[in-house]
Amino acid sequence: MNENILGIIAGVLTSASMVPQLLKVLKEKNVDDLSWVMLLVLISGVSLWVWYGIIKEEWPIIISNAFSVLLNSILLICYFIYKK
Repeated sequence: MNENILGIIAGVLTSASMVPQLLKVLKEKNVDDLSWVMLLVLISGVSLWVWYGIIKEEWPIIISNAFSVLLNSILLICYFIYKK
């Protein structure tokens, strides 16, 4: 298997770990158990990984972390929409 394909699959699966949390928040409209600080730190970290991937021209790093930025940003937006 091509190493780039392997890297993209591994990165997307790792990033997809937040999908169940996002679906739960969207279904229940409850964010009481989420920390917006944790989401902000996570988004900052994966954004830096995207930047690093761009500098190194490493598509697996760019794609998987960009996907993570997207998911976690949606979750952060939901936090502020649904917080009580």
